[in-house]
Amino acid sequence: MTSVICFGTNLSIQFAEPFAPDSVRSDDWSKGILMASRALWKGQLRLSLVSIPVEIHSATKSSSSISFRQIHEPSGKPVKYQKTVAGIGPIDTKDIVKGYETGDDNYMLIDPEELDAIRLETKKTFELVQFVDACEISPLYFDKPYYIVPTDDLAQDAYRVIRDALRTAGKVGLGQFTMRGKEYLGAVKPCGDGLLMETLHYADELRNADPLFNDIADETSDKDLLEVATALIDRKSGPFDAAAFTDHYSKALHDLIEAKRKNRKTKHVAAAEDDASQGENVVDLMAALKQSLKGTKTPAKGGRKKAS
Repeated sequence: MTSVICFGTNLSIQFAEPFAPDSVRSDDWSKGILMASRALWKGQLRLSLVSIPVEIHSATKSSSSISFRQIHEPSGKPVKYQKTVAGIGPIDTKDIVKGYETGDDNYMLIDPEELDAIRLETKKTFELVQFVDACEISPLYFDKPYYIVPTDDLAQDAYRVIRDALRTAGKVGLGQFTMRGKEYLGAVKPCGDGLLMETLHYADELRNADPLFNDIADETSDKDLLEVATALIDRKSGPFDAAAFTDHYSKALHDLIEAKRKNRKTKHVAAAEDDASQGENVVDLMAALKQSLKGTKTPAKGGRKKAS
């Protein structure tokens, strides 16, 4: 069930239960989320002549973040934004086209048909065409993680072979696939009992760091200071455990929302359902009046001429 809670700044939050309870282990919770998730891509993972039917699922949860809606407090309705043009006012969606800015206030219009012509067909094959050591890929290139899952029991044998071969070789498989009309570069690596695919940025998407680091003097660090800093690093070194780090703001926000939900004095609003908002009626009325004005002739000044 979805509830709405109001905050003092005319913001509200909508969320559905449940949150992950503290008593549930993170791995069990992740498995539950994965089982309930929708596959973003379905096709074949191919290594030479071996093809495996697989699905790709997001490895991150959008539900873990909290988002707010702006609410018009007197009416309890969510705030909406109209598409407008300066000097014209509200416009119809059918009159909107895409434009590429070529200079100050100059735009080159692109027809939808032109974009459709270059849109890539969603290929159902993700072929591993190259293998590299994981350490060869700079962290700068990694974008978003996904789980690769076999679609049926018959695919599990070949799936395990690719997973174990990558783990034994210590390699990462590279390949490209299309999703939603765009082509992505992906790196496939073993992940526990399964496979993880991380999309990579293309080379031309990364900024050159040299202009940012050029002002840093190329000097050797002080030996004594370096020893102290190294000792501090050694003292705080240990195995990586993501669970040891907490998003304190997110936790405080969750706690605030839970406290407000349980507090009977918390202000709630319910938006009344209308066929159309008053703002929409005003816009429609203005358009009708302007259209009527165009079709009305202006009467001649000075009244009627006297009969002779």
